[in-house]
Amino acid sequence: MDKIVTKALSLFYGEKRILKEIDLKIPQNNITAIIGPSGCGKSSLLRCMNRLNDLIPESRIEGQILFDGKDLYAENTDVVEIRRRIGMVFQRPNPFPKSVYDNIAYGLRINGIKNKKKLSEIVEKSLKDSGLWEEVKHQLNTSAMELSGGQQQRLCIARALAIEPEVILMDEPCSALDPAGTFKIEELMIKLKQQYTIIIVTHNMQQAARVSDFTGFLYLGQLIEFGHTNQIFTIPEHKLTENYITGRFG
Repeated sequence: MDKIVTKALSLFYGEKRILKEIDLKIPQNNITAIIGPSGCGKSSLLRCMNRLNDLIPESRIEGQILFDGKDLYAENTDVVEIRRRIGMVFQRPNPFPKSVYDNIAYGLRINGIKNKKKLSEIVEKSLKDSGLWEEVKHQLNTSAMELSGGQQQRLCIARALAIEPEVILMDEPCSALDPAGTFKIEELMIKLKQQYTIIIVTHNMQQAARVSDFTGFLYLGQLIEFGHTNQIFTIPEHKLTENYITGRFG
């Protein structure tokens, strides 16, 4: 079953076209990697999927993005609800300058949850689901800024999980991390796909090969190729894909 489908999706910033008529089907409960050289539109594609591009003046789209069969850009769409259901984890860990506990409880309180017992239950579950509970359970009132980079990124994932999304978008989530932190995030992604649909933008070919079930190759705003990761990395259909994966450019 496809969770997100794009149909002839084009994105413009003013007169400049960033994405060119992209047709893409994101399967549910899988990890889909979007690869391609810098500036090819990977992050912009991700931001279309939870309407973060709405925050950029002069941005507009043509075509459609369907989420569970419904048009994300239909007139009556509740954008706040869309961003709750389609969560985002950014390239650099961006914890709030608050305690570990309050980082996760913040979004819950905004969504109307005030009961302290329920808040604590969700905070604990989110930290467990993000693989962070055992490391921070005795320092929930400590500033999140004191955590390591890898821990901060897992805290940001826990924060996203707390509001019960269906899709998690990850924009280069390991680029600022050391190998140990990267390994933990990759391990976490593989575990989380049982419950969530995950889309990851990455420059790291090895990472895409290790964790993803499907891979899409973007080049100059166009989707050159999409398919099962094993097929893309072993017998790509397009020479351009092969050249990128083998490091001939990028």
